[in-house]
Amino acid sequence: MIQIHPEVKDFKARIPDYVRRIETYMAQVLPPASKPPEELHEAMRYATLSSGKRIRPLLVYASGECLGIDPIKLDAPAAAIEFIHAFSLVHDDLPAMDNDDLRRGQPTVHIKYGEAIAILAADALQPLAFQLISGEQHLNNQEVRSLTSLISKACGSLGMTGGQAMDLKSEGRSLLVEEITEMYLLKTGALISASIMAAGCIADRIDSTHLSAINGFSLDIGLAFQIRDDILDVDGNTSTIGKPAGSDQDKDKATWPALFGMDESINICQRLSESAHEKLNIFGKEADPLRMLAKLIVGRNR
Repeated sequence: MIQIHPEVKDFKARIPDYVRRIETYMAQVLPPASKPPEELHEAMRYATLSSGKRIRPLLVYASGECLGIDPIKLDAPAAAIEFIHAFSLVHDDLPAMDNDDLRRGQPTVHIKYGEAIAILAADALQPLAFQLISGEQHLNNQEVRSLTSLISKACGSLGMTGGQAMDLKSEGRSLLVEEITEMYLLKTGALISASIMAAGCIADRIDSTHLSAINGFSLDIGLAFQIRDDILDVDGNTSTIGKPAGSDQDKDKATWPALFGMDESINICQRLSESAHEKLNIFGKEADPLRMLAKLIVGRNR
């Protein structure tokens, strides 16, 4: 396993090591493409190991640093959340939903392998995520139960899946700010929040005040993440963001820029970032990795 060097004080400088660590771990726990059914396993690996930002695993590790948790206890939840994320992207790209042909600058899974294999590959990634957590020897029974509850809620009908259903129903509609906020907090924010809160399921000693602060940070960043995605769909280009630019407008989706304009979208992103930073004051410098990732999320160009 890739080692992390705590003597390198700047978390940004440690990001490449964390990315290599999680990608090495995922490659090890995914079924090999040579094992039958070969096409299914190849599609699972294609969906997860193709180039990605790995924002969610990085949030798991950064939160773990904030709470003093050994990375070896975070590998399984970090990979599990990334597998859930990949499963959602495969379904999201299908013709029945967003009907996108490009993801991360490459053909989407259903374009490369066909719709049937794409659906099955996504379906297989979800149980694999929970299999990783339940079988992780470095987690005790209580930690397994807490992580399973956190992630299952984040990806279910009261989380990511529910948010996606709301997103599909929102096409062609003008939403109130409360409605689009709820949709974003479920569709994108729930899994972002779970990434940040996963370390809280493992921490030996964390009081309710500190846990509440991390939760508040996670909600602000989850909402900011989706609004930044909306901005990039308008301002970005396909080669940079790795998926078709302007697709939200083409589908008449309810997005923050469409409803409130680009200036307000940029401003709310900045306000959410500032609010998130304030919530971490209770942790002092130990939360610097989370602060850095918050800046990265709000300022990213893909």
